Amino acid sequence: MRRHAEPNSAADRGVEPNSAANRVAESEAPSLGTTIEELRRKMHELLSRGSAAGEQLAPAAGLPLLPLSSLPFELLSRAEGTIHHRVERITSGTSLGRVSLDGASKACMGLLSLLALDPALAQLALRRTLFFDTETTGLGGAGTLAFLVGIAYFSASAELIFEQLLLTSPVQEPALLATLDDRLRDVDWLVSFNGKSFDWPLLLTRYAMNHRAAPASRMHLDLLHVARRLHKARLRRVQLKRLELEVLGFDRGPDIDGAEVGAVYGHFLRSGDARGLATVVEHNRWDVLTMVGLVGLYGEPFGQLAREDLPSLGRTLARAKDPVGAARAAAQAMEQGGGPDALRLSAELAAARGDRARALRDYEQLAAEVEDPKVRLALAKLYEHHVRLPGRALELVLKGTGERPIALERRKARLESKVARRAYLGAPNRRSPK
Repeated sequence: MRRHAEPNSAADRGVEPNSAANRVAESEAPSLGTTIEELRRKMHELLSRGSAAGEQLAPAAGLPLLPLSSLPFELLSRAEGTIHHRVERITSGTSLGRVSLDGASKACMGLLSLLALDPALAQLALRRTLFFDTETTGLGGAGTLAFLVGIAYFSASAELIFEQLLLTSPVQEPALLATLDDRLRDVDWLVSFNGKSFDWPLLLTRYAMNHRAAPASRMHLDLLHVARRLHKARLRRVQLKRLELEVLGFDRGPDIDGAEVGAVYGHFLRSGDARGLATVVEHNRWDVLTMVGLVGLYGEPFGQLAREDLPSLGRTLARAKDPVGAARAAAQAMEQGGGPDALRLSAELAAARGDRARALRDYEQLAAEVEDPKVRLALAKLYEHHVRLPGRALELVLKGTGERPIALERRKARLESKVARRAYLGAPNRRSPK
C-alpha cells in the first residue's frame, strides 16, 4: 500500500515557523541524541539483563566456556568492517525426511505461482532466488537487531549454497548489510517464512538506521501463506518445525524456542560463551534448509503431499483458476482414501464444472457419512433443480440447511408449493427405490 509522506517541517504541518505552537513542538520533539541514547539504553538492557534461557545454556561449574572459534565461521574483512561468515555447500542428494533438497532447483514455478496465488512468480527462475531467515535480539522497535542472517541460493551449476552472517558485536552491522547487498544483486526474488511481515521489513529498517540505500524491491514468496492453505486444516498451527515433522517427515531434534533467541545472544555478548549461540546457529540453518525442502515439495506436490493435504491442494488450485489441477488433486485424494473431505472436494468441483450427475452422486454419499447442513443444502438444490424431486429436497430442508431464517422459509415455502402441485397432478415427489 502506498503511503503519503509525513510533513517534516513546521510549514509542512501548517504551523508558522516562529509561532508559540511551533516552539513547543520543537521543544518536545526528540533530538537525534535522544534517539541514540534510547538505542544505547535498550542495548544495555540486553547486555545486562539476566536470562533464564541464557543461563541454562551456560556450562556447568568447572566446565570451560565454548569459544566462538569452535563455531564454523571465519572472519571476513571488507571496507565496511569485519563480519563472521560461514559457507556450506550442500551435498547433492541431501534430503530432509521424504523430500530431497535437490528438488527445489527443479520445482515447477507455474505450480508455485498457483499455490502462492501470484501469477507473476511463474515468470521467475528458481536459480535466481534467495532463501533467507533472520535471528534477532528481540528488543522491539528500532532497537531490534538481526544478529544472524541465514541465506541459501543455487550456483550456476545448480549446487545449493548455504551461508550465515553473524554479528559478534553490533558494530559489525554495516559489514553484514554490505555482504547481504552483494548476494541480493545476483537474485531476482526472495523466499522466506513469514518474511514479508517480519524479516524483510526488519532488514529494511536496519538499512535505514545505518544510512544505507535499501535493496531494490523484489518479488517475494512467503511460504507461510502457502503452508496455511495446504496444511492448516490438518495441523491448525503452521510452524516450520512442525512442517518438518508432519509434512517433510524430518525431526531436527532438540531445538531452541524462538522466544529465547535474543536472551541467548545477550548471554554470549556478556560472557563470550558460544555454547548457546551454537544452538541458535543450528536452529537458523535448519529453518533455511526447511524452506528449500518446502519449495521442492510445493513445486511438485502430486505424489509427495500426504493424502490429508490433497483436498486443500485441490481447493487452492481451484481458487487459482486451475480446474485441471484441482480435479487431479481430487482424483488422487479419492484414490488414496482421502475420506469425507476428498469426497466433498470432488462434489464441489463437479458442481462447479456443471457435472450435476457426478455432484449428486458424491453429495449423496457424503450425506450418508457426515452430518453437515451445508451438504444437505447442496443436495437439496440438486434434488430440486436437477432431478426435479421437490419432496426429497423438502425432507433435507426440514432437517436444517444452515441458511438464514428468511432464506430457509422461502426455500421451504417454494418446495411445499411444488410438492402440492405434483400431488395434484399425480407426479412422484420422490425417486423410486433402487
